[in-house]
Amino acid sequence: MTLREKLARHVFVLALLFGLSQAFYLPGVAPHDYADGEEVPLYVNSLTPMSNSQVKSVISYDYYFERLHFCQPKEGLQKQAESLGSILFGDRIFTSPFQLNMGRPSKCNLLCVTDKIPSQDAEFINELITDGYGINGIVDGLPLSYDVKDEHTGETFSRIGFELGTLADRKPALNNHLVIDVRFHKRPDGKNRVVGVLVYPSSKDHTLTAGETKAVCDDKDVSFHLKGDGNDKVAYTYDVVWTASNTAWATRWDSYLHILDPSIHWFSLVNSIVIVLFLTGMVAMILLRALHKDISRYNAIEAQEDVQEDYGWKLVHGDVFRPPTRPMLLSVLVGSGSQLIAMTGLTLVFAILGFLSPSNRGSLGTMMVIFFMVFSCISGFTSARIYKMNGGEAWKVNILMSATLFPGVIMGGLIGLNFFLIGSDSSGAVPFGTMLALLGLWALIALPLNVAGSYIGFRKPRIEHPVRTNQIPRQIPDQPVYLKSVPSILMGGILPFCAIFIELYFVMNSIWFHRIYYGIGFLFLVFGVLLLTCAQVTVLMCYFHLCNEDYHWSWRAFLTSGACGLYVYLYSILYYLTKLEINTLTSTILYLGYSAIISVLLALLTGATGYMACLFFLRKIFSSIKVD
Repeated sequence: MTLREKLARHVFVLALLFGLSQAFYLPGVAPHDYADGEEVPLYVNSLTPMSNSQVKSVISYDYYFERLHFCQPKEGLQKQAESLGSILFGDRIFTSPFQLNMGRPSKCNLLCVTDKIPSQDAEFINELITDGYGINGIVDGLPLSYDVKDEHTGETFSRIGFELGTLADRKPALNNHLVIDVRFHKRPDGKNRVVGVLVYPSSKDHTLTAGETKAVCDDKDVSFHLKGDGNDKVAYTYDVVWTASNTAWATRWDSYLHILDPSIHWFSLVNSIVIVLFLTGMVAMILLRALHKDISRYNAIEAQEDVQEDYGWKLVHGDVFRPPTRPMLLSVLVGSGSQLIAMTGLTLVFAILGFLSPSNRGSLGTMMVIFFMVFSCISGFTSARIYKMNGGEAWKVNILMSATLFPGVIMGGLIGLNFFLIGSDSSGAVPFGTMLALLGLWALIALPLNVAGSYIGFRKPRIEHPVRTNQIPRQIPDQPVYLKSVPSILMGGILPFCAIFIELYFVMNSIWFHRIYYGIGFLFLVFGVLLLTCAQVTVLMCYFHLCNEDYHWSWRAFLTSGACGLYVYLYSILYYLTKLEINTLTSTILYLGYSAIISVLLALLTGATGYMACLFFLRKIFSSIKVD
């Protein structure tokens, strides 16, 4: 196969992946056909910040939180069953008093008139309006949404949720009237399918009839404001509009899965690929020129002694595989990072194939948890192999730490942050029963698999190094400033971060602005580029250190690529200062806490990649030379 044919094949594969990421998904539920006049349930979800400019809070609230005083169904609240991922991501879905009947429009339906709202609760609602909170809901599996126009392409797409209120003359105005526009597709058999739900909220100072049983919805543009004097009553009303649509049920999610400005994603991908090509060129130059020349010279069988004299990286052949300090901790961290690599890679593959579409609510979170549990066997196996290679003998302690250290730290951090959510009455607080379910999954799935992986790893023969280790450690000469530990680690972590920071911006927007992220194809390719960048940067830095007779590579290899996590955390602080307007201590702690957990996960993932690449590189080059 010629070079041109190979290049064309690779471009075709990239284009195929990108196409899959945009257009193909497997719906999460089967279509539901509605007869004319049949009731179409509307479910309500939690309130979340949904500002289009700057987020002022990261705390979500239950729709039926008592301080909001929303109308409740007459038959009582009924909580809907949710997946594990849906619960972890903060969904709290309940029935609602809205009445929607297929094809039957209605106007000025009075939902309810609240009792007098205490002044403190009125101030709380006004504060939520000022902070840009929005209401979420679901009709036939589709989230309630509003239309947004893409400034770059001119296309109109749907963004989930609708505003709780607006600022009229700098005063919070509560949106107490909704126009619910349900788009439906007429089937040949006369049945109907829901293909879109748009909500147009407005604030109206209603006139109520005697007995408060009916509202008069006029067209006067008079907003309703909560005065906060303890005498406020709110009349909630809604209209229902049914609009026929040619959109097929299979493509109804297309308007939600719009990718904002794809050119920026392509720029991100090209930027990442350029970095990888640059590093590949550097590695190729070292391998093909410097290393090849060195190995040829070292292996030359000539009579002259000066030809056989060691210099450069061969000088440290008797120390390069010396066990590092704290081999137990290093092996556990590399094992956990290997587990994360497998989990992330397989999750992205499933997402590209469409199995984790947003139409299947919570599927992404559920599969991440399941893959994390299942791949704990990789963590145990990798940790055991590396620990045994480094001469470790406390295998019981290694198995215990491999199974508990990383899950325990992550779970402890999440539980600590969960207390802040509970203290702020947030709906995002994970219920106690869900926490017990996670612990049960860990005990039943992750722990046995981790122990089994460790057992298999310790049963295998020890990884033998290509050269013997000297009894007495070689003295390391003074290193240049740029090759000292901290500067070299910080320099090495920049390039992996540069390969992902543009795509990282879109991911963070999706998380903190509660938007659907669906550039999965881009994310998958950037993930692959990240792994390649980490491997190549670590190999380059390791080679430079060996040439300066510094053989302490183990921890440095892990930390060099793992420093990418540090830069991600610093970037999250910059994002906090420039894109968010968080004004409460609780939201600040939650943001920084979750960002720290994400950064630690990324540091483990990239650190394990760098260590494994460096180990492979060293075994290859030192097995190619002849040592007396």
